[in-house]
Amino acid sequence: MEVKEIMNELKSLGKERTKKSYMSNGVREPVFGVTISDMKPLFKKLKYNQPLAEQLYETGNYDAMYLAGMIAEPEKMTAEDFERWMEGAYCYMISDFIVAVTLAETDIAFQVADAWIDSGKDLKMSAGWSCYNWLLGNRKDSEFDKDKLLSMLIRVGETINGQPDRTKYAMNNFIMAVGISYMPLHEEAKKIAREVGMVELSVKKSPYQTTPAIEYIEKEAQKGRLGFKRKHVRC
Repeated sequence: MEVKEIMNELKSLGKERTKKSYMSNGVREPVFGVTISDMKPLFKKLKYNQPLAEQLYETGNYDAMYLAGMIAEPEKMTAEDFERWMEGAYCYMISDFIVAVTLAETDIAFQVADAWIDSGKDLKMSAGWSCYNWLLGNRKDSEFDKDKLLSMLIRVGETINGQPDRTKYAMNNFIMAVGISYMPLHEEAKKIAREVGMVELSVKKSPYQTTPAIEYIEKEAQKGRLGFKRKHVRC
């Protein structure tokens, strides 16, 4: 299928209610409002196709960008490619749920995510921490450096309150991800979670709200979900 044909199909699948929901979370025009479930049949037709993914991402249309993440071939993408995708990520729904998710399926994930965490730019930092959250929920514990993750936990505990909102949110999720999915640091994550407590966002009516990490970790423990790993990162 050509890009024009795909865009027409996406437009036909758009729902006004979904569009409003996306826009309330920072998405801007152009956007049709296609749900992920409605996008999946189109993904099955297109399959993985990196050149087409690049064309769709470059449209700047949110739905096309999301579809780009679904059909991307991450192993064919370089650090420079991910930097370019981040340049087009104007809101967290793109940075954290398209770019970071795609990055998490690559061999360069740690390298790129670390650079983003140190960037000082909110959406980049958010994407970097989010990438680790995706990685922790997917990869074996043996693939992580325990000392490095511990230093990251300590960093979160010491700096989270001075970060911009979206980075705060992703860092809080990082504590949860370590506590639930990385058993070697489960107790350390709970300790940091208790110290951090409730993370307050500067925007009181933010479309996303934080949950105390300790509450979430303990709730998942009660459900028997400690050690949780998902089979695939992307939908």
